[in-house]
Amino acid sequence: MKLGELARRLGAELRGDAELEITGVKGIEDAGSTEITFVANPRYAGLARSTRAAAVLVEPEFQEIPVATLRIRNPYHAFSRALAFFYQPPAYPPGIHPTAVIDPTAEIGEGAHIGAYVVVGQGVRLGPQATLLSHVVLYPNVRAGSHLFAHAHAVVREGCVLGDHVTLENGAVVGADGFGFAKNEAGEWEKIPQSGPVRLGDRVDVQANACVDRATVGETRIGNGTKIDNLVQVGHGSAVGENTLLCAQSGLAGSSVIGNNAILAGQAGVAGHCSLGDGVILTAQAGVSHDIPAGKMISGSPGFDNRIWLRAVTAFQRLPEMLRRLDRLEKKVGAKSGASHPREEKQGAE
Repeated sequence: MKLGELARRLGAELRGDAELEITGVKGIEDAGSTEITFVANPRYAGLARSTRAAAVLVEPEFQEIPVATLRIRNPYHAFSRALAFFYQPPAYPPGIHPTAVIDPTAEIGEGAHIGAYVVVGQGVRLGPQATLLSHVVLYPNVRAGSHLFAHAHAVVREGCVLGDHVTLENGAVVGADGFGFAKNEAGEWEKIPQSGPVRLGDRVDVQANACVDRATVGETRIGNGTKIDNLVQVGHGSAVGENTLLCAQSGLAGSSVIGNNAILAGQAGVAGHCSLGDGVILTAQAGVSHDIPAGKMISGSPGFDNRIWLRAVTAFQRLPEMLRRLDRLEKKVGAKSGASHPREEKQGAE
């Protein structure tokens, strides 16, 4: 593809040779003379001057550099769009593999691809253009909208409801029993029935080996456009808003409430029955055990305001030196006042 054609498709301003032939997209340090790259983070701006790439996607105000530039407001998003021009994932034509087991009461929408050893249970309703790869299991009475894409070994439990354009990566489990147990009179844990389904909105992605548990009563809800990363745990009865990111190994205890456009970075955790408002950010490994109002950035465990946390971490690193200085000051003040050390006073009394 010519660089000029790529700029036209992306809606970018081209500064450079429109006739350059572009064969692919790579990172700024790896791109070669027929590939494009991007700069979205200022820390990589210096690399743009030395890159071997044919062209760089940058913001409109970016400095002039030796190679061609495609100037656009969101270069990272443009980079992802450009990838789609050069990389096409495997195509799965409509059809049902002979080893698939589909209950006769299930309704399969047109254009579905049902792979080897897929199991579709009683009363399932699957929208058009679904793709179920090998060993996917849909329990009875699952409802899914159009363009469901379930990778190998994804599982959706009974009665769960999925919107349109939902993607389940390998090993994702939607609707497994929540962690609900009650002690009986003998002091033994008895399982509490988990009767409520999971409801995923439109354009929800559940990445590899993530788990969204079903509810004891009611339902567990994930809003439109929310993305759930690898190894995330969403506890039973939780409600997550729209366009929220739950990053790798983050966890929500039961009945957590997360607002719209929130971000839980890697290994962040939320205690049960806590609410996080719209736009809240929990930085990596933050732990929250209380409600957080909208727009706050929280760090640390127990979590508190990010700005205070940054100052606290700086002070923590200085503690050894501060203690040494304090010890010297105490000795200096004690010497000036003639006061003896507490240990010396004790020995004198004896």
